[in-house]
Amino acid sequence: MIDFNKMIERHLEREHKPKNIGRYYPSEIGGCMRKTWYSYKYPQQIDIELAKIFEVGNIVHGFVVEVLKSEKNKDIELLKTEMPFKIELEDFVISGRIDDLILIKENGKSILIEVKSTKSLDFVKKAGESHAMQLMLYMHATGIHNGVVLYVDKNNLQSKVFEVPYSEKESMEILQRFKNLHSYLKNGLLPIAEAKKSAEKSWLCKFCEYSEKCGKNEE
Repeated sequence: MIDFNKMIERHLEREHKPKNIGRYYPSEIGGCMRKTWYSYKYPQQIDIELAKIFEVGNIVHGFVVEVLKSEKNKDIELLKTEMPFKIELEDFVISGRIDDLILIKENGKSILIEVKSTKSLDFVKKAGESHAMQLMLYMHATGIHNGVVLYVDKNNLQSKVFEVPYSEKESMEILQRFKNLHSYLKNGLLPIAEAKKSAEKSWLCKFCEYSEKCGKNEE
């Protein structure tokens, strides 16, 4: 018989490539900075189960793109998808891809969309902090100051949309976090364990692959 689970796992296997200090990604900055620091200093092969979750997210985004460019939705126009962006700061670079850019035809407003898949919309009451920070950075980089985070339930394709108001002050704070991360990495200094010190982020510790190192404050 065909073992399709194994076939999927082989398909999702990726060559392990350590991260380069000096090149950073928007999706990382809203989490625990110590975990991000460890991921550069002690890179690990991505867990296959996590790779599956990421792939489901890619599939959901592909569906969202189909909906956005459908001729049945004539009130909007999909302008760009998987749009690359880059911010160069001092001696490092922040780069990534913005999910989608749409045009609302009625008022001519351009809107950035950050798509996130979720196991259940029941627990999604607002845009997650890290997701809002990611979108905030995109709005700052592009000069398009209208953005939403779109959550899509993987089980039934129901969705929720949350607008993220642009803030120059918050954008500068996010860029400062990148500067701090870069400084910690260059100088070999271990950041504080943010997730341990935050009630809202403490759940991250439960799933962190660096929890043992973190518990010992290992550098």
